[in-house]
Amino acid sequence: MNSGLAPRHIGFIMDGNRRWARGRGLPTFEGHRHGYEKMKEVGRWCLERGVENITVFAFSTENWRRSEEEVNYLMRLINRVLTTDIDEFNRLGLRLKIIGRRDGLSNEIQRAAEAAEQCTVSNIKGTLYVALNYGGRAEIIDAAKAILRAKVPPDDVDEASFAKFLYAPEAPDLDLIIRTSGEQRLSGFMLWHSVYSELYFITKHWPEFSAEDLDSALALYQDRHRRFGQ
Repeated sequence: MNSGLAPRHIGFIMDGNRRWARGRGLPTFEGHRHGYEKMKEVGRWCLERGVENITVFAFSTENWRRSEEEVNYLMRLINRVLTTDIDEFNRLGLRLKIIGRRDGLSNEIQRAAEAAEQCTVSNIKGTLYVALNYGGRAEIIDAAKAILRAKVPPDDVDEASFAKFLYAPEAPDLDLIIRTSGEQRLSGFMLWHSVYSELYFITKHWPEFSAEDLDSALALYQDRHRRFGQ
């Protein structure tokens, strides 16, 4: 792949962990565990291909509706990402940033998120945005509330000023969104950043996603002529 044409920012909707597990007669948590390991692999593959910004949809505001057992397991996995795996992210040169409604998370996860961000803040090879307790509409509502609290005059509100109040105002727009497991919708993922995103849907479940699948998505991205609304 021509690294000069690599997307600046790829988003991953990591769908199909549970279906992958059920198809193999495994408990649900095994699907999530394999999906978690895949996330780390994909982060490395992206850096190797010149992609500097990666966002993964780890836990949505709607995922709280799942069973208490499953939610607790997911939170343990997320805590592991934010604690025991920090050395690995530092080796890769990845900076971590958590985006979403932090106040809805446990105090333990909130502290771990803040510590992980501080421990990786000097990494410059790329940024991994972890969307946690995230919803696209929630992000826009929270930004609007922040603008009101800041008492920004209405006439001063435009796209540029509004974007400063998003969860990750420094993040470039998503060039490419990849969703696994055959679903063809965004499910509220990064609504503000996805206006001009190319979309790539694949029937494989997330734990099955391979480096070759990523290369296929990147090849399609490079082949498409992007007009940005013109």
